[in-house]
Amino acid sequence: MNEFLLHECECARMPLIGEMAPEFGANTTNGYIHFPNDYRGKWVILFSHPGDFTPVCTTEFITFQSMIDEFHALHTELIGLSIDSNASHLAWIQAIKHDVKFQEWKDTNITFPIIADTSGAIARMYGMIHDATGNTDTVRAVFVIDPRGIVRSILYYPKSVGRNITEIKRLLVALQTSDAFHVATPAEWIPGDDVIVPAPQTSAEIQKVKNERRDWFLNFKHISPEMILNKITNRKLITDEKPKKKKK
Repeated sequence: MNEFLLHECECARMPLIGEMAPEFGANTTNGYIHFPNDYRGKWVILFSHPGDFTPVCTTEFITFQSMIDEFHALHTELIGLSIDSNASHLAWIQAIKHDVKFQEWKDTNITFPIIADTSGAIARMYGMIHDATGNTDTVRAVFVIDPRGIVRSILYYPKSVGRNITEIKRLLVALQTSDAFHVATPAEWIPGDDVIVPAPQTSAEIQKVKNERRDWFLNFKHISPEMILNKITNRKLITDEKPKKKKK
């Protein structure tokens, strides 16, 4: 028998899509949290960064903060993490506020919590440390966790490549749209594009669709961006009002 099969791995198994997010308690720049219990009923973007006072991470944090109102409108909280102390996190965000300008942003006050994980226990629990790239800091991992505490998506980026925060938001909106309307989203989807409806489940349903079109397994429907926004944010649509008649 292969000796590797006999080797008992001491590493913690990282969570997978569809599983409950592992629980932990931690100190953060906003105080102590118990995760995911403190965030029940909210979506969460839990993301790791390789280290404080690093250039790429600084640009990511400023961009996340610049979009925080957009995430909050989607009932979503941001949580950062690295294997740095709380004191280091606090010093770094003070430096970002007073000393850093990135693109058009300056005087940026980082308001979302950053987890202090000096032992690396949380990072290893979530598979954020990849030993081949170094065993003392985290890669750029992103976990999208839903209001029930279930992992819905996992993204990994290398240390040298900054994340596209707009794409992370697009992914979040796609997940929320899929849940709200029981649909799937095609490649390159953004709100306003057609969505995919579930495929037929019986021969009779297949025949009915085939009578209407050839591509019976790929069916689309349109959901307006306004309808999506209304559903996933519980906002009242102003477009419900009847349009005023034009004067002749």
